[in-house]
Amino acid sequence: MITATDLEVRAGVRTLLTAPGPALRVQGGDRIGLVGRNGAGKTTTLRILAGESDPYAGSIIRSGDVGYLPQDPREGDLDVLAKDRVLSARGLDTLIKQLEKQQLLMAEVVDEAERDRAVTKYGQLEERFSSLGGYVAESEAARICNSLGLPDRVLAQSLRTLSGGQRRRIELARILFAASDGSGGRSETTLLLDEPTNHLDADSITWLRGFLQSHDGGLIVISHDVELLADVVNRVWFLDAVRGEADVYNMGWQKYLDARSTDEQRRRRERANAEKKAGALKMQAAKLGAKATKAVAAQNMVKRAEKMMAELDAVRVSDKVAHIRFPEPASCGKTPLMAENLTKMYGSLEIFTGVDLAIDRGSRVVVLGLNGAGKTTLLRILAGVETPEAGSIVPGHGLKIGYFAQEHDTLDDHASVWDNIRHAAPDAGEQDLRSLLGAFMFTGPQLEQPAGTLSGGEKTRLALAGLVSSAANVLLLDEPTNNLDPISREQVLDALRSYKGAVVLVTHDPGAADALSPERVILLPDGTEDHWSADYLELIQLA
Repeated sequence: MITATDLEVRAGVRTLLTAPGPALRVQGGDRIGLVGRNGAGKTTTLRILAGESDPYAGSIIRSGDVGYLPQDPREGDLDVLAKDRVLSARGLDTLIKQLEKQQLLMAEVVDEAERDRAVTKYGQLEERFSSLGGYVAESEAARICNSLGLPDRVLAQSLRTLSGGQRRRIELARILFAASDGSGGRSETTLLLDEPTNHLDADSITWLRGFLQSHDGGLIVISHDVELLADVVNRVWFLDAVRGEADVYNMGWQKYLDARSTDEQRRRRERANAEKKAGALKMQAAKLGAKATKAVAAQNMVKRAEKMMAELDAVRVSDKVAHIRFPEPASCGKTPLMAENLTKMYGSLEIFTGVDLAIDRGSRVVVLGLNGAGKTTLLRILAGVETPEAGSIVPGHGLKIGYFAQEHDTLDDHASVWDNIRHAAPDAGEQDLRSLLGAFMFTGPQLEQPAGTLSGGEKTRLALAGLVSSAANVLLLDEPTNNLDPISREQVLDALRSYKGAVVLVTHDPGAADALSPERVILLPDGTEDHWSADYLELIQLA
């Protein structure tokens, strides 16, 4: 169980949330959808509830185990095997090594007393191992990983050799393994999941939905997957970006949507009435203002009308959206980007080999393949972030690349929003950059906020703002719609539709591919090229 009392959440000088009293509380059986616009404080609040950061004010009480999946997991030792990373959720990876050490000791020691101590120690470790479900743990972990689209061969690989999407699924598997109902699992674990369906295919999302529905412990989930929310959630916490407050709805997702719709209709009526009253006050003030004896009354009416309009402007903040438009591409030759015989390996593991491609001016290409086929790696090589084992990139005349990384690798988490955009466009004027950031909903004190404290959606907007300032003629976009609320996602899709330069897109979002209107598809790991057809939309969901 987790209880937040008198919680106040801030990002820099901005107050994101105040929740007086024990308003935010999760107990066993609660399946809570944490929702709100990008920047409302969902990710920050979840980090605080997980104990990863401290609130500005208030206290958090946690009882029982907590499994936390951040939006951008940062693993420690990338040389750890994927299997051991999952097993570490119950400490089984360490126990297995200790058992192996004691077995060797029992076989090697000559002194009888020392051997007896080793046998006793082995027995204690084995009892602990058994109590944690150790004898079925590997098959249980493999079952969960397989359900999340991770085949057995992946479990034998080090984290370093896995794609970003695979590593994130390993982290999700680790959390679910700790909370599973198997022997040694802890079904009362409170799960805090930030966008858990990112990088999952359709079958894996279906399995995850079933797991969460049957989970006995508490759950708080941030997700833009409305089907997941509709099937899983029985309570909703709505973070209001305007009021900086949390509304608690003790109801399922559809009833919440109905309640929000009714509330929004009421607010629109109140807004229309207020606008009408403010307009009437101004008209009356204009009439009275002509008479010297009524001047004070007229001024008071104007002040009252202005106050009403200011309150209306504050409400309208909730309707603000980022104005996302990709750059007007710089002039370039007929084929600004080519790649010849690209091969990428991690140790002896071959990711892809012999990939050729030519990106013509204004062309639109989707890169497809199952998770782990090397889609992200290919984009990183094209962007010059990684080096292939063989093959080369051949830049054409006037090539200017803009790269959007799914893990926001192009951002400096320790630098401010302002310093990040200045780095992306060092030659742009200060006022131009401020106007650009304003269009992407970054204003005032938020410009000094460290990028690492932004939500996933805000990071996406900041990275896209950097692209807009680049005048790139080839955009390499890796999951550009991840972590965005529906309105911001539509803005990105509109920007894709209108962009005149070349695009190479990696996505699990069929809507993004549809908006791009692609001409070609590159299928990895073989590098096969094909003309685009609507049939590939289904493959996007499966991949």
